[in-house]
Amino acid sequence: MANDYKNFTTQIAKTVLENVESLRTLSKNVNVQKLQGVFNPDSGEEYNFKRPIRVKAIRTSDGDLTSSSPSNIITGRAKGLAQDYITTYVEITDVEQALKAGNLNDTLRPMAEELVMELENSQAEFMMANSGLLAGTPGTPITNWKQVATGSTMLKSVGVPASSPWFATVNEFEQIELAESNRSIGAGGEAGKLVTQAVRDATIANRYAGMRVMTSSALDSYTTHSGTTRDGSVVSVDVTYNTAKNTMTQAISVTGFHANLEVRVGERLRVTGRTLINLSTRKPIFDGSGAGIDFSGTVTTAVTLNGSGAGIIIITGPAIFESTAGNGAYNTTSTAVAASDVVTLLGSASTLIQPSLFWQRDAFAIGSVPMSKLDATDTMATTKDGLQLRVTRFSDGIKNKNIIRMDMRVAFAALNPYFAGHLFG
Repeated sequence: MANDYKNFTTQIAKTVLENVESLRTLSKNVNVQKLQGVFNPDSGEEYNFKRPIRVKAIRTSDGDLTSSSPSNIITGRAKGLAQDYITTYVEITDVEQALKAGNLNDTLRPMAEELVMELENSQAEFMMANSGLLAGTPGTPITNWKQVATGSTMLKSVGVPASSPWFATVNEFEQIELAESNRSIGAGGEAGKLVTQAVRDATIANRYAGMRVMTSSALDSYTTHSGTTRDGSVVSVDVTYNTAKNTMTQAISVTGFHANLEVRVGERLRVTGRTLINLSTRKPIFDGSGAGIDFSGTVTTAVTLNGSGAGIIIITGPAIFESTAGNGAYNTTSTAVAASDVVTLLGSASTLIQPSLFWQRDAFAIGSVPMSKLDATDTMATTKDGLQLRVTRFSDGIKNKNIIRMDMRVAFAALNPYFAGHLFG
C-alpha cells in the first residue's frame, strides 16, 4: 500500500511540476542562485549574507597620500526572508479518476496554475515594495516604446551593471498599446517582429533597449488616500550608509501633509532639489530636458500620519550622502537630504495606481525553504532552478475523506533596490 501511495504522489508531482515550470514568469527572471540551499532546519526564517563593499578613489598630483584618508570598509548584510506556505488541496477521488482515464494533466493544471499565480503575486508584491528607482510619472499608463526605454535608460544612468540580464514587465492592456504603437508607425524588420512576439508569448520583446520586455497579470497596485495635501517637508533624516546598510531602507521624519494621511506601500516619496547620482561615477543624473532628476524612494511600510500631517515614512532605496574623510563610496544623491526639504507623495489623491516594473536580475533573489515530510509517502519534486514542491496524500478520518495537497514555500531577498524601479508613461 505504501508503494501504491508513493507511486500515486510521484505521478501527481511530475505532472504538476511540468505545469509549474511552464507557467512561471516573474519568479524565473530573478537571481535563483543566491538563496539556493541556504535555508535548513537550523537557519530559521531568515538568512543574512554580505552586501558588496565599495571604495572611493582619490586623485593626487604626486601620489602622496599624507593628507588623504583610506576608504572606510563598511559591511552591510542583505536578508533572505522565508514567505508563507502556498498550498492547494482537493479530494483524491477526482484525481484518481483522472489518473485512470489518462487525463491527469487536465485535472491537475488548475492546481498548478493556482500555486504559480500565488507565487507570482507574492513575488510581484515584494518587487513593487523593494524597487528603488522611478521612470515616468506615477499614475500615467505606458502607451509607447519610448516610455518603456526610460526604464533601461534609468538603469544605465544609475550605473547598473549589464553583466546580468535586464527586464521590464507591463500589464496586458499596456501590451496592446505597445503593439498599436508599432503598427501606427508601420514598423518593419526587428521592430515589426515585436508585435508578432506579443501575440505568441508573454514576451513582447526579447531585446528592446537592452531589456527583455514581458507582460504579467500579477503586477501589484496601491490606492492613494483621499487626503489632498500630498506635499510636506523633512523634519529629520539620517543620511549615513552605516544606518541603511542592512536594510537599504531609510526613515524620514516629515510634517505638513494632510491630517491623518494614510501612506500606502508602493507609493513614491520625492525630495525636491536633491539629485540622484550615478552610483559608479557619482555624477548627477540629468533627464532629456537637461534638468537634474530628483531623488525619490518607494514606501516599504504603510503608515498613518498624525493629525498634524506628521510622522515617519520608511522608504527604499535610501538617500545616502557622506562627505567626511574616508566616506562617500555609497552616496546616492549629489547633496544631503536635510530638514525643511520639500517632499511629495507622487500621484493624485484617491487613485488606484499599478506600477509596471523594470529590473536587473540581481536586484532580487528567490530560493526554496525546505519543507518537512508530513508522511513517508510524500513526494518532493524540484524545479530546474531549485524550487521545491511537496505532494502529500492523507486521510481525514473525521470527515471520511481522502485528500491530496501540494505545497511550495520560498524565500525572497532584495539584493539592491537601485537595480530595480517602477515604470510609468
